[in-house]
Amino acid sequence: MRPLQSLGSLKLKLGIVIVAAVWITAAATIAAVRWLGLPSIVGAAAGVTFALACVQLLARGTTKPLREMAAVASAMARGEHGRQVAVTSNDEVGELAKAFNRMTAELAETDRLRRDLVANVSHELRTPLGALQAVLENVVDGVSEPDPETLRTMLAQTRRLGRLVSQLLDLSRLEAGEQPFDIRPFAPRDILESAAREARLHAPEDVVFSIDAPAALQADGDPERIHQVVMNLVENAVRYSPRPGHVKLRAASGADHTVVLEVDDEGPGIAGEDLERVFERFHRGDGHRGSDGGGAGLGLAIARWIVDLHGGTIRAERREPHGSHMVVTLPQARA
Repeated sequence: MRPLQSLGSLKLKLGIVIVAAVWITAAATIAAVRWLGLPSIVGAAAGVTFALACVQLLARGTTKPLREMAAVASAMARGEHGRQVAVTSNDEVGELAKAFNRMTAELAETDRLRRDLVANVSHELRTPLGALQAVLENVVDGVSEPDPETLRTMLAQTRRLGRLVSQLLDLSRLEAGEQPFDIRPFAPRDILESAAREARLHAPEDVVFSIDAPAALQADGDPERIHQVVMNLVENAVRYSPRPGHVKLRAASGADHTVVLEVDDEGPGIAGEDLERVFERFHRGDGHRGSDGGGAGLGLAIARWIVDLHGGTIRAERREPHGSHMVVTLPQARA
């Protein structure tokens, strides 16, 4: 039984408890002296004892969430995340309990992401390190000669390690808000042309690039960081394009003073359930997992962070009959 549970104000509850304690003490003292004939001191003591028992009944449940929160906080300090407290009232203590539950849920999710990150990073680092170790052991043991092909393989694995470390550092800085941006007007066409030139250096000869962007179009942002976003999208488009393939880059004015950047490929596309998940850290579609040319699954997560910090949006869409359509929206430069 919790008589004050339905009240929505802690102040009101405390006021009722104080008034009730005074009246109960006075009434019990008078009753003990007049009706039971007890001495005044004994009557007063009996009245206070009875009042405390009644106050305990009235205040039952008010402080229970606080005790539970103290217990859960101690458990969290020991590493036990995800525990919840019971919300037993509609007052400020109840609101505090709800906020506490939201906090514990977020901490549990953060702890899960941390554990997943450690596991994924360990896996991604182990693969190129294992390949490097195997090649080096063969060279040292005389099983294979350090010929140009072997050295190229080792260099490729070293570059893969370097890319992964760079991406992890970028992601860490972006999440911590420690990555400064040089926001200024820039021409999206220049960004697209630069990304296409860089991609051609490593793309197969039968992958064709086309660019459609007005030269006068201007967007607001950090050109270096937006180049990083576009470069990631273009590299993914090349990686999953058929041979021969066609990668299309476009820029145009959008609604509400925005600039829209698009990158299309003719690959297998992204499954419907993965259209949003591709921007999660270390997520890769099942069809691309384990492929030798696959990335670590960090590029699109970094791209989303960069675009979000620019006040823009990024999304993935399917092309018909096949292929992927990546769309980035950025603020347009003010005239």
